[in-house]
Amino acid sequence: MPVASRDLVKARAWSPRLAFASTLVWAAIFAFSTPSLGQDKAELDIGGATLSISFDSATTPEFRQLTLDWITRAANAVTVYYTRFPVRHVDISIHVASGRAVGPGRASGERGPHIHVALGSGVTARSLAEGGNNWLMTHEMVHLALSSVEEEHHWIEEGLATYVEPIARVRAGELSAQQVWRDMIEGMPQGEPAPGDRGLDHTPTWGRTYWGGAMFCLLADVEIRRKTNNRMGLENALRGIVAEGGTIDTEWGLSKVLETGDRAIGVPVLVPLYDKMKDDSNPVNLESLWKELGVEEKDRTVVFRDDAPLAAVRKAIMSP
Repeated sequence: MPVASRDLVKARAWSPRLAFASTLVWAAIFAFSTPSLGQDKAELDIGGATLSISFDSATTPEFRQLTLDWITRAANAVTVYYTRFPVRHVDISIHVASGRAVGPGRASGERGPHIHVALGSGVTARSLAEGGNNWLMTHEMVHLALSSVEEEHHWIEEGLATYVEPIARVRAGELSAQQVWRDMIEGMPQGEPAPGDRGLDHTPTWGRTYWGGAMFCLLADVEIRRKTNNRMGLENALRGIVAEGGTIDTEWGLSKVLETGDRAIGVPVLVPLYDKMKDDSNPVNLESLWKELGVEEKDRTVVFRDDAPLAAVRKAIMSP
């Protein structure tokens, strides 16, 4: 099985973040897009890695710098979460499009770690810092930190990127914890099983793939912290996977990924949780989880309760 690419085919409820793309769109945009064809190139050294950036057409100095600043912010956030950039080298191909669109994006590992992103030449510093798809580069970089898995487990690839991206950006100082918890409260219900659901492995809908996968990651994060008295979290499992070489340019399969993560934290969480959710169509009691974590939404504003049973876990999830 070839190493899978991770195509951005989602529309996230994290308002105003919306993005739609298809495999056919990618075929049209990137049929010609390889690092060697770039007319303008740059190189960044971040987190122990070299990022080789290639633009497929000539750019203005302003556009070039805006793009490099955006890539730098994303790489810094991922480095903060993983304590190093997940791979030693990545090629980043920028397709310069018209307008102000950000995306679509794709990460792949077939010829080494590679990220393709389309970016409108009319983007501004503000739109890349605060715009609807400003999360896209960080999302694609998180994909680099996970080995290719079988097609039926695509939910772990997209769910992990959906979950880790905003947390990494909180830890890097780009987002507030209140904003991300509010987005989770609004978005996570889309990952709940719908009628006819047959579990994460057998229900490849958009909601189950992105938000169902993110829900798995949240439950794993909370359970790891419970079992280790908050000494470890999901990031420790993920760092262990990266340390063993389980990055996008490898083919491990989900079993090896989860077993490696559990070994890194020293407690069984990922494998048992997968065994429970892979064929399970029962909903998660999110209301109870929010209450335990001390997260309440009032008039689209999140209020934290520090007397909640898992308030310390809530704080640790967002803390560097």
